[in-house]
Amino acid sequence: MSIEPVPFEPRRFRTAAAHYLAGRPGYAPRLIRRVVEFCKLGTADRVLDLGCGPGQLARAFAPFAGDVVGIDPEPEMLHLAARDAPANVRFMEGSSYGLGPDLGMFRLVTMGRSFHWMDRVDTLQRLDGMIEPGGAVALFGDKHPEVPENAWRQAFQDLVEPYAADDPHRHRRHEPGRESHIAVLLDSAFCELEEVAVIERRQLPVAALIDRALSMSSTSRARIGARADALVAEIEALTAKLAPTGRLVEVVASTALIARRGG
Repeated sequence: MSIEPVPFEPRRFRTAAAHYLAGRPGYAPRLIRRVVEFCKLGTADRVLDLGCGPGQLARAFAPFAGDVVGIDPEPEMLHLAARDAPANVRFMEGSSYGLGPDLGMFRLVTMGRSFHWMDRVDTLQRLDGMIEPGGAVALFGDKHPEVPENAWRQAFQDLVEPYAADDPHRHRRHEPGRESHIAVLLDSAFCELEEVAVIERRQLPVAALIDRALSMSSTSRARIGARADALVAEIEALTAKLAPTGRLVEVVASTALIARRGG
């Protein structure tokens, strides 16, 4: 099994940032509340959102915490995150490789679709000295259950796949034998695991699928260049057939894998 990290490329999401909020499925507010309750997060507690992107999780946890810090290596992401940010949220340019005691202690460290970009073993070792007793790491993501409403997703994925196929970093993340997040956590100090999921049926404007494709680092304009216009044209043609009304239905499972120190 491999746990070798993907090579660090701090500006990988520079053009993807503008499409992220419109394209990626948001995390269900009910999921945020479940994690708050599970972790006993209070308004005197601190939260670190690592690999915060445009600040989805940092903003979501702000009403439930005293201080929220978001860290990301991409300035374009941080620019979006800082817009009208709550008073108790601040954003910093950086990465998991710069984690240290100077940031202070935290009750909860969140990561939304970002852990796979890190040196996962090193990150958890660093966080072990930054998360207070009783605190937790929470990995957020999304899944799409196999229900009839999601049948259109296969055609969309088949369309996008050829544009992403030559990305070596993507191959590294998905290579056979790559150790799962669960396996990495079980071998870390944070080996007491629980998973929470909230499943919702959502309305999706078809234009969001263009943003979704361009928000992926493997198919961003920065990586595929002039081919991005062809990708957009193909998505427009596909969605015209799939959804003449301009909207699709998407069933999304927002997930949180919560890891605490073993007893």
